[in-house]
Amino acid sequence: MRAPLSWLREYVELPAEVTGRDVAAALTAAGLEVETVERTGAGLTGPLVVGHVLAIEELTEFKKPIRYCQVDVGDANGTGEPQNIICGARNFAVGDKVVVILPGGELPGGFTISSRKTYGRVSEGMICSASELGTSDDHDGIIVLPPQYEPGTDAVELLELVDEILDISVNPDRGYCLSLRGLARETAIAFDLPLRDPALLDVPVPNGDGYPVEVADRGACDRFVARTVTGVRPDATSPVWLRRRLEKAGMRSISLAVDITNYVMLELGQPLHAYDRARLEGPIGVRRAEPGEKLTTLDDVRRTLHPEDLVITDGRGPIGLAGVMGGAETEITAGGGEGATATTDVVIEAAHFTPRDIARTARRHKLSSEASRRFERGVDPEAAAAAAQRAVDLLVLLGGGTADPGVTHVSSVATPRTVLMPATHPGRVAGVAYDRETVVRRLQSIGCDVYGSDELTVTVPTWRSDLLAPNDLAEEVIRLEGYAHLPSTLPRPPAGRGLTETQRLRRRTGRALAGAGYVEAPSYPFLSRRALTDLGITDGDARLRTVTLANPLSDEEPELRTTLLPGLLATLRRNDRRGSHDLALFESGTVFLPTGEEPAPVRPGVSGRPSAEELARLDAALPHQPRHVAVALAGDRAAAGWWGAGRPADWADAVQAARLVAAQASAELEIASAQYAPFHPGRCAALYVTIEGDRVLVGHAGELHPRVVKALALPERSCAMELDLDLVEAAGSGPLRAPRVSAFPVATQDLALVVDRSVPAAAVERVLRDASGELLESLDLFDVYTGEQIEAGRKSLAYTLRLRAADRTLTAEEVTAAREAAVAAAGEQLGATLRGA
Repeated sequence: MRAPLSWLREYVELPAEVTGRDVAAALTAAGLEVETVERTGAGLTGPLVVGHVLAIEELTEFKKPIRYCQVDVGDANGTGEPQNIICGARNFAVGDKVVVILPGGELPGGFTISSRKTYGRVSEGMICSASELGTSDDHDGIIVLPPQYEPGTDAVELLELVDEILDISVNPDRGYCLSLRGLARETAIAFDLPLRDPALLDVPVPNGDGYPVEVADRGACDRFVARTVTGVRPDATSPVWLRRRLEKAGMRSISLAVDITNYVMLELGQPLHAYDRARLEGPIGVRRAEPGEKLTTLDDVRRTLHPEDLVITDGRGPIGLAGVMGGAETEITAGGGEGATATTDVVIEAAHFTPRDIARTARRHKLSSEASRRFERGVDPEAAAAAAQRAVDLLVLLGGGTADPGVTHVSSVATPRTVLMPATHPGRVAGVAYDRETVVRRLQSIGCDVYGSDELTVTVPTWRSDLLAPNDLAEEVIRLEGYAHLPSTLPRPPAGRGLTETQRLRRRTGRALAGAGYVEAPSYPFLSRRALTDLGITDGDARLRTVTLANPLSDEEPELRTTLLPGLLATLRRNDRRGSHDLALFESGTVFLPTGEEPAPVRPGVSGRPSAEELARLDAALPHQPRHVAVALAGDRAAAGWWGAGRPADWADAVQAARLVAAQASAELEIASAQYAPFHPGRCAALYVTIEGDRVLVGHAGELHPRVVKALALPERSCAMELDLDLVEAAGSGPLRAPRVSAFPVATQDLALVVDRSVPAAAVERVLRDASGELLESLDLFDVYTGEQIEAGRKSLAYTLRLRAADRTLTAEEVTAAREAAVAAAGEQLGATLRGA
């Protein structure tokens, strides 16, 4: 909403020293958002006057048409003689009144005017266009003024060129501020000044002689006022002051009748519509559109109407979209052009429509107008009669018309809305003590009627449709008292609140992977079917059963992910192509795993909150959404340097990342060989945990299949891991506990076991841990050997056992017993033998 300060001063007597920035600061403190304060006429100095064109000489010897004009500027030049001015515009003629800047003046932008020779003539000034004066971007021609102004009249004052315009962003719940009336009320409150309400007009009582109106849908249109003005002069045009105010507010001048309706809408906030009475056939009606009906709106678009559209009709059918835009068939005609007769009799419509109906119609037809913006935010229903009267008065004053005595006023009885609120409620909301007098004074200043002492009965004004509950009233008191006066206090959360253990695990996992050199690379949870097939996933795999979005952000990725790998590997490829070849990335996020047996979701209504049963059915329709964690590696895991060559990342690093994640949940991870897309069949590990005695698969890790690497254009030997973090948490033993530190010495024992090549190292490690008992502090595999010294089909696994007691130094017998127990258990369960024995 653009509000000229000069216009605002008509309703609030602001002191002369108050500037636009002062008003902007006061309105901002009251909760409005003033985006800019534009100063018009800045840099403009006179003399800028009205000129009368006496003669025009056409100069034809140049490439473009040039005119040499004699212009009477009265006594503004000090001599009374006409000024000779060169001008290239063609939209004026002899006898017209124009705007002239004389030598010595300066236009906005620092353009100084002087007498100078051009096109073989001396030009003594300049005839100005709207763009040159900075009033608009119109470059079509110079300004032609109405004939009544005398030559030499100060055009700066006449055109109100020097002003300040506040550009205010109005929130949806503050629709009353889409008018000078509403902004003036806020300004008056902010400066503690009286308000001259422009809606306080003497309005004649309704009678049966007005233009007939029939409202079929009183629920959607509870107020309809119709007034008629006859005998409007066909040649009547909008005066300069009216056109300039519309321009400053961001609207263009069209015709007198239309300009007046726009002016009253800006002034009072009530949208109006003007009909050419000669084009109306029968009574004006308000009803819902019928199927198949069409309407050509004022923007010359032929629209097919929806049965829920609220339309204005006459005897022929729809003549306008109610509250949005009028129809072309009853359009006001400004002049008697070819095939058209100038409008002389005007019917003014001032109605009130429900915000929901107007908002839905405007969005349905993708047709937002100044009227619909106001109706969908809430318009004062009691302003309709005053707005119609204001428009009638202006048509009579400026157009020479006669107000018809008939007054049509169709209305439904509306009970004023009241809200009960304790007088102490605003103070409790703000945390500041407001006495009753302060609360009552602030509510009365916005137009409320307040009764009661401890319990206040507040009657809400008709222009504040947003005030529905005690909290709304409390907000008004707080903002008018000043948000700056509210103390800054930290909230006091109740004891025992904080992160859940699941949230703590997610954070620990991220910190642990980051500490191990991984970089987090989150991605969008969308993918395409091709992204899954490129991973080598074949028919029958549950990961191909996806959820398809009804309104995806991209048609290329319309489905929700069932695995984190497509997004993570795409990030790996993108970084490798941009020169980063040694990569270790991770992501933690939700995947969506439908079973195909989810029930169809219900469609709850929009009139109220869904019931508990509806919410339960909506939840049942959702797919399972576990949280996964995944890593992807390429290039060197250990950097090369003066110390030697780097170590490339391999499948063991991916497995170690899974162990690192499991350790954060205090879960024991079991590793087994597997074949699973998209991994290399000989370098893939299945990851298991034990939950309530059951062995549960939680993920896979390993080197990617060469075909997958080629299909995705990844670096050779790229590796990855993905596991279900929710299942890992379920298998854990609770929060991660700090290790105990013993002051007693450690006893180290090395042993090498020979087992079949088919026996996984993880199985050997599990047996050694179980057999070593409580004295085992750590167990590390430091060598794997196959060769001449080992029989065919066998391998040697060498481990370091670190043994320690928390309360004593271990004896040689205890260490030996633990070592022998471990060797014996490995031999009994896995067929292992001690190497060299």
